[in-house]
Amino acid sequence: MQPEWLHRSSAKWTGLIAGLVLLLLCVAASILFGVHSTNWREVVEAFTSFNGSNEHIIVRDVRVPRALIAAFVGGSLGICGVLLQSLTKNPLADAGIFGINAGASLLVVASFVLLGVSSLASFTWIAFLGAAVSCLFVFILGSAGRQGLTPLKITLAGAAITAFCSSLTNGMLIISGRAMEEVLFWMSGSVEGRSLSILLGLLPYMLAAWIVALLIASSVNTLMLGEDVARSLGQKTVLLKLTMGLLIVVLAGSSVAVAGPIGFVGLVIPHIARALVGRDTRWLVAYSALLGGILLLLADIASRFIAMPREIPIGVMTAIIGVPFFIHAARKGLLRQ
Repeated sequence: MQPEWLHRSSAKWTGLIAGLVLLLLCVAASILFGVHSTNWREVVEAFTSFNGSNEHIIVRDVRVPRALIAAFVGGSLGICGVLLQSLTKNPLADAGIFGINAGASLLVVASFVLLGVSSLASFTWIAFLGAAVSCLFVFILGSAGRQGLTPLKITLAGAAITAFCSSLTNGMLIISGRAMEEVLFWMSGSVEGRSLSILLGLLPYMLAAWIVALLIASSVNTLMLGEDVARSLGQKTVLLKLTMGLLIVVLAGSSVAVAGPIGFVGLVIPHIARALVGRDTRWLVAYSALLGGILLLLADIASRFIAMPREIPIGVMTAIIGVPFFIHAARKGLLRQ
C-alpha cells in the first residue's frame, strides 16, 4: 500500500519542481566537471567573449552538447519505457524488446560494411531508419492472427526480431573483419563526441512525442483497466495502441540514433517513477522524463571519473547502475505494473 502523500497533487507538483531543479544542477555539473574542470566564469565567457582557447572550445563544442544530449535522450528513454511497459503489460519491457536497438545496430553495421559509411552524422539517420523498420516488423508480426495485437505476441515478436538482427550484425562484424572503431564506439552507446547538430535534427520529433505522450496519458490509464473496460467506455483501443507504438518508435529510435543503443534507462526509470507517484500515467510520463535525464547525466558524469583519464561508454555505466537495481527490485517484488 502506497503512502497517502502520493495521492496529493500538491506533493507531486512539489516533487516535479524539485526534479527540474535537480536536472538543471546535473546539467551544470556535466558542463563544469570532467578531466579538464572549468568554472562558471569560463562557461559564460565561452558564449559571450569566445577567444578560441581550449577551455572555451571544450565548453562550447563538447560539454554543452554532451549535457543537452544526455538530458533529452534520458528523458525520451524514460517516457519510452513508460509507454512500452503499459503497451506490453510487461514490467521488464525496455527499448530492446521491440528490436529497436538491434535493428538500428544492424543497419549501421550493414551501411559501414556494404556501403562504406563511416561518419557519426550519417549513422544518425541510418540508425533511426533501422529502428523504425524493425519496430514496424514487430508490429506486423505481433498483429498477425485472429486475436490481433496482444502483449504476449508483441513481446515474442520483439524477441524474435532482436535475435534475428543481432545474429546478422555479429555475422557481418566477424566476416568483414573491418569493425571500425567508430562503429563499435556507436554500438556501445555514448554521448561523447556527438555534436549539437545531431540532437537538433531530431529534437523536434522528440519534443512532439513528449507532448503527445502527455496528451494520451489519460487514455492509457483507461486502457490499463483492461481492453474490455476501455472499449465499453468508448475508447478506440487499436488506434491508441498504434499511437503508443508510433511514439515508442520516435522516442527510442531518435534516442538510439543520437547516442547509440543505451540500455536499462527505459527499464529502471518507470519503476522509480511508479514508486514515487503511483500508477497514473500522466504523472509517470512527467516524472520519467525528468528522472531519465537525471540518470543519464549522472551516468555520463560518472563515466568521466571511473577510469580517468579515459572515459567509458555511458551504455556501460547505465548497465552498472541498472543491473543492481534490477536484482534488488526482483528480490523485493517491485517489478510489477
